[in-house]
Amino acid sequence: MSKNRSLIEIHIAVLLFGLAGLFGKWLPLSPFIIVLGRVFFACLSLGLMIIVSQQRLNASRQIDYFLFAGLGLLLVVHWVTFFKSIQVSSVAVGLLSYSSFPVFTAFLEPLFSREKPDKIIILFAVISLLGVFLVVPRFALENRTFQGILWGLLAGLTFSLLSIANRKLTLRYSSLIIAFYQDLFATLFLLPFFFALKPLIDVRGLCLLVILGTLCTAGAHTLFIKGMRKIQAQTASIISSLEPVYGIILAFILLGERPSLRTVAGGLVILGAAVAISFRALKIPETK
Repeated sequence: MSKNRSLIEIHIAVLLFGLAGLFGKWLPLSPFIIVLGRVFFACLSLGLMIIVSQQRLNASRQIDYFLFAGLGLLLVVHWVTFFKSIQVSSVAVGLLSYSSFPVFTAFLEPLFSREKPDKIIILFAVISLLGVFLVVPRFALENRTFQGILWGLLAGLTFSLLSIANRKLTLRYSSLIIAFYQDLFATLFLLPFFFALKPLIDVRGLCLLVILGTLCTAGAHTLFIKGMRKIQAQTASIISSLEPVYGIILAFILLGERPSLRTVAGGLVILGAAVAISFRALKIPETK
């Protein structure tokens, strides 16, 4: 029964991650301000969770603070480009193009780990990239879908780099600690944009930012970690492939966004390749 509960927790977490994309449409704000609100309230929530769970907050090495800062900046680029993709195109295009991150991971991870690339994973990565191209109706910079794809691909690239770096950090820190420090430094990096842009945020906008930061970020992250106590990491990564599916369904229900057949077809190719890559990873023994 506990395993079924863990599966439900991971699915709810992925659903909340998918819901986060809709805030790019609900909030008429610059992506920099949306991300600032997200990381600020997420940082507060994660800090409270760390205090309650009595985890050690100090880094074990001084150099790790610089690493957390660098990853915080990378997180800023990731989420800003993610919301920019959604704002210039649609929730479906933003989520699907971002979901191409296994393509980048397939090529980048062997470089960082100095391991031989897996030819089958590379093949699926190329298939996923073809799915992205299938979504694009016209390769022209004035086309908003094409713009959304480019921003989404940049979001996917930065997420891939974050994932690779975070795997190294998880050897020394819990996921909550890593997320807290990345959100903290991301908040510090984004504060100048608040004073430069001077956004007008009403009560509705503030409430949405609180929900985005607490429920869809800190809450979803905590649920995901909790669910992984009984579920293998590879299984969780396969379930994570459903994020764009949940997001597109929620966008249809809550925003009335109906993806085109071309977008659906490209999305099926992208998600199919992502799931295949995850299943392939199950068969590859981990190196020490």
